[in-house]
Amino acid sequence: MKNLIKNMTQDEIDLYIIKTLKENKKAEFEIIINELHPYDVAQIYQELPEKHKARFLLFLKSDVLADLMEELDKEEQLDLLNMLGVEKSSEVLDLMDNDDLATLLHELSPEKKNSLLSEMNKMESNAVQDIMKYPPETAGRIMTNRFVWIRNYDTVREAVEKLKSFAEFAESLNYLYVIDGARRLVGVVSYRDLLLADPGEKICEIMYERVISVTVTTDQEIVAKTVERYDFIAVPVVNEDHVLVGIVTVDDVIDVVIKEANEDIEKLAASGKAIDFETKTMVAAARRLPWLILLLFIGLISGGIMSGFEDTLQKVVALAFFMPMIAGMTGNTGTQSLAVVVRGLISYDINKKVVFRLIMREFGVGITIGITCAILISIIAYIWQGNFILGMVVGCSLFFTLIIGTLAGTVIPLILYRLNIDPAVASGPLITTLNDIFSLLTYFGIATIFIQYLM
Repeated sequence: MKNLIKNMTQDEIDLYIIKTLKENKKAEFEIIINELHPYDVAQIYQELPEKHKARFLLFLKSDVLADLMEELDKEEQLDLLNMLGVEKSSEVLDLMDNDDLATLLHELSPEKKNSLLSEMNKMESNAVQDIMKYPPETAGRIMTNRFVWIRNYDTVREAVEKLKSFAEFAESLNYLYVIDGARRLVGVVSYRDLLLADPGEKICEIMYERVISVTVTTDQEIVAKTVERYDFIAVPVVNEDHVLVGIVTVDDVIDVVIKEANEDIEKLAASGKAIDFETKTMVAAARRLPWLILLLFIGLISGGIMSGFEDTLQKVVALAFFMPMIAGMTGNTGTQSLAVVVRGLISYDINKKVVFRLIMREFGVGITIGITCAILISIIAYIWQGNFILGMVVGCSLFFTLIIGTLAGTVIPLILYRLNIDPAVASGPLITTLNDIFSLLTYFGIATIFIQYLM
């Protein structure tokens, strides 16, 4: 049977599972499911015809159902729980990772939440409620209590025996965290350390005492940075008394990174809350409109600038040909710099030295881009319009506006970051609109200075 599954395509597996469901072949069904990753099981479940979903769930064991739950979104999880019934649901919830379960329960009504918690194993229910006490997007909220700890006075042999006993319970077995009599975190031992040590040695003799940890209130982005910086598979979480209360594993960190990246992309696009393929038309429009209306009024300033230079435009109509290019290029370079800064703020510790180096680097980038583009557009303008001075005006304008755009895209998010405001709110459309204003002022200002040579 396994060899048959190994050679199957995904479509063939889907059809074969439907066949086992129709023919009530539970044994064959379980063999197939055991060979699949939870993500693939979730994909099959989501694509199944509604008439087969109830039997599909009935055939799954509780541990597989728990894995399946963690691969679904909130609405699908709730639908699944309703289909399972109270008794089966409580078994599945007991087996789910407590941090994932806390996320699921957080947005439910108090009545529904209390109903589900009351049906769970008391120890698991208490653990989930403890996690839910911590603020959202903190280490305490995304940690799991399913880890292996040992005492500093245990022997290596005792640690290995405990590791074997809790192998099914623990989410990560790469590290064993060492605590003292007061449950304070005092060290860490890797699985490799245990294999190489003498069975009779004390844990305190082989453990690493300098343990990198985070507190329960540490922001989840800081947790992600810590894992990335030290290449951890998991990071321990302690409370204000340095008591070990949980760990954050790398899979949860990846979820955090993806979530934060999506939020930043939404803000950079000035779309506010999440908009995906499933978002309804009116909802998507409502989420985009506030920013766009604000930018609409800011954009009117650009029109005011143009009306202020109406005489210049009437005297040299050719200036209008290059307006979209000047404004567009300035906005583009500003958005590029903005993206670089927002991404860098996630990866680097920001101090005066880093800020100064970044600004000078972007200033140099602006000059280099400005010189290159200015020379190119000057030649094009001269050949096209046959006016050398016009080419110089357009080229000089583009040179200065590209520098301004680059610096604006760099400095604005840094200022917001300094003010403890999420720099991603300095969205692409906002930077573009502001740079439109800067570029038009620069362009028409230079053109007005040289108006007598342009006519």
